[in-house]
Amino acid sequence: MCHYTKVMLRTVRATQYVTALREGGSLPAIIEADDLGLYVLKFRGAGQGPLALVAELVAGEIGRALGLRVPELVFVDVDAALGRNEPDQEIRDLLRASVGLNLALDYLPGSSMFDPAAGDTADARAASLAVWFDAFVANVDRTARNANLLSWHRELYFIDHGAALYFHHDWKSMAAKAESPFGQVKEHILLPWASALREADAEARSRLNPVVFEEILADVPDEWLTREDGTLAAADRRAAYVEFFIRRLNASSNFVEEAMRARTELV
Repeated sequence: MCHYTKVMLRTVRATQYVTALREGGSLPAIIEADDLGLYVLKFRGAGQGPLALVAELVAGEIGRALGLRVPELVFVDVDAALGRNEPDQEIRDLLRASVGLNLALDYLPGSSMFDPAAGDTADARAASLAVWFDAFVANVDRTARNANLLSWHRELYFIDHGAALYFHHDWKSMAAKAESPFGQVKEHILLPWASALREADAEARSRLNPVVFEEILADVPDEWLTREDGTLAAADRRAAYVEFFIRRLNASSNFVEEAMRARTELV
């Protein structure tokens, strides 16, 4: 069994709002932090609220546990003074709604979006593990329309997981989603190269287990998990996520078979 080495997420303070990235509907931004690093900041005050940050953190760290390259994730403290001279009213409103703890990923300067039309390819192992990963976390955003996959120094980096784990917007659907075959896998941008899905399933199952899930969920701030009405404690919510992942792991054959079937239709 492969051992997952837990890395504690750092916390940095945003010192300068550099530029908005308007490709995303939630208006992420490049910011500079007090460690002089540049990061792509995802705002707690954006449309999907803190649940998008939960998905970004949890799915991203599961990807890292699987051995996929995910840019470093960091917590970012946003002060009320950040962007106060920003002329765009929408951005100022977003910053005001996001004062406090947010999430960001390391900015990869000079990276380019993965594009098969430009001749980009992937090896079978990486593609298969990526397809398995996105099916596991129910990530609908790794398609030709929106690859969320960067090529940097000739390596693939997996970004933008805020749309994953969509069951947490409707917890009543959790049981059904845990065993879902994830039909959206047919649109995965790496599916054409994913010829080793059974091997990826075996590798992923050797890397993931309840302890890994618990360690990842322990990093999620309480305030991102607690419902506004206070009816569910953060610890209970963490336990519910762990239960979902255990059930999904036990049912991995459902989405692996679906992915294999979808591949046959590409030929």
